[in-house]
Amino acid sequence: MNTLHKLWRNGSVRGGCIVLLLLLALGLMAPWLGTFDPSAMDASFISVAAGTRGDVLLPDGSELAHTFWMGSDSMGRDVWSRVLYGTRISLLVGIVTAIAAVLLGCVLGMLAGYFRAVDAVLMRVMDGIMAIPAVLLAITLVAMFGASLPTVILAIAVPEIPRVTRLVRALVMSLRDEPFVEAARALATPDAIILWRDILPNSLAPLIVQGTFIAASAILTEAILSFLGLGLPADVPTWGNIMAEGRIQFSQNPGNVLFPALFLVPTVLAINLLGDGLRDVLDPKFSKRA
Repeated sequence: MNTLHKLWRNGSVRGGCIVLLLLLALGLMAPWLGTFDPSAMDASFISVAAGTRGDVLLPDGSELAHTFWMGSDSMGRDVWSRVLYGTRISLLVGIVTAIAAVLLGCVLGMLAGYFRAVDAVLMRVMDGIMAIPAVLLAITLVAMFGASLPTVILAIAVPEIPRVTRLVRALVMSLRDEPFVEAARALATPDAIILWRDILPNSLAPLIVQGTFIAASAILTEAILSFLGLGLPADVPTWGNIMAEGRIQFSQNPGNVLFPALFLVPTVLAINLLGDGLRDVLDPKFSKRA
C-alpha cells in the first residue's frame, strides 16, 4: 500500500495514468462514441471538412443524420470513428507486445545470467538480433508472414526481446552470488525454485519500467509500419493507416493526418511519462535521489 501511495504521489505516474485511462475509455466506447461504422463509405461525403453534417446512406438503404467531427477521408469514411477504433489497435499492440517481449526476455535472461554454459551461446544469438535495425527486422518479418495483427505484434516484439534479455541477464548476474542465493544452494534448493522465488522478485521493478518503454515504442513502430503500408491491412482502422491514406490529400485536407497524430503523440508521451515515474519510484537509485 505504501508503494501504491508513492506511485500516485508521483506526478509523472499520475499524469500518465490519467491520459492512458482516458484513451482506454475512448477505445472501449468507440461503438457508441463513433456512432458510425469506421469502414462504411459514402461517395457523397468524400474528403469533407471537419464539422460537416449530412444524411449518410446506410448499407440497408436508410439514411442517418451524421456529423463528421474530424471530416472524412478520400473514400468517404468517418475519420473520427476510425481514430477511435484505431485507439483499440494501438493500445492492444503496445500492451501485448510489451507483455510478450518482457516474458520471453525474462526467461531467456534468467537462463543466460544464471547458467554460464547457456550464456555463451544465447547471448551471441541476442547480439545477432540486436545488430539488425528494429524497423528493418519488423518489415522483414511482416513481409515473410503477411500483414495481420499477430504478425505485426510478433514483428515488433522480436527486436525488443534481446534488450530485455540483456537487462535481466545483468540483474541475475549481480544477484546469483548474493548470500541469500548461496544459502538457498546450500540447502539443495533446485535452481528453478531459486530463480522463481529469490531472483525474479528482485528483478520485477526494472522489468516493469522496461515494459512501459517497450509499449510506447511498439505503438510508434506499428504506426510507422502502417504508414509505410507494411503494417495492418489498409481497411483496418489504425492511426498509421489513417495518416498514410490522408497524406495523399494533405494540402487540401490536413486533418486526416493531424487528427490521428493528436492521438498518437499523447499516447506515446503518457506511456513514457508513466515509465519515468515508475523508474523514479521503483528503482532504488532514483528513489534515493528523489
